[in-house]
Amino acid sequence: MEVGRQLFLECVELQGQRERLLWATTLQGKFFNFMGYFFSMYCSWKIFISLVNIVFDRVGRKDPVTKGMEIAVHWMGLDIDVQFWSQHVSFFLVGCIIVTSIRGFILTLTKLMGMYFISMVMLMRMNMPLEYRTIITQVLGDLQFHFYHRWFDVIFLVSAVTTIIILYMTHSHLPVPDDLHHN
Repeated sequence: MEVGRQLFLECVELQGQRERLLWATTLQGKFFNFMGYFFSMYCSWKIFISLVNIVFDRVGRKDPVTKGMEIAVHWMGLDIDVQFWSQHVSFFLVGCIIVTSIRGFILTLTKLMGMYFISMVMLMRMNMPLEYRTIITQVLGDLQFHFYHRWFDVIFLVSAVTTIIILYMTHSHLPVPDDLHHN
């Protein structure tokens, strides 16, 4: 049964990969692929320059767009207003990065909310009478509940102990007001 399930999942994943490869050959796919490489290089450059600025305690004078446009104007002999266009292109690039970051955050948040929902259903299952547990087991399918219950207990215990330690450390270092000493 498990082998058949794994083969099915592999086939679904293979089909999804095939569809992504076919989409990548379209004009939109090629454009998105190019933009992915471009933003990867842009962000890598920003990370590198930020690291250099921190290590050598310096402040960057020019952003990569302005520097790139100055190089392009110098080597290609273009007659454009670098100051004007670099501001607009930089604003556009930063906007794209912000939009994709927010999109990624929302997708991650959606996944976390889904995992939170499933974990709450599993927690409810653990605290229900046996006849109701079977209903939830049928709805969720063939999950290894013992494994998840054990890890839930481990994670809960680690979280609780960590929270207690942090709260103790936070509250033990608070200054005591003077009027409490006199009472």
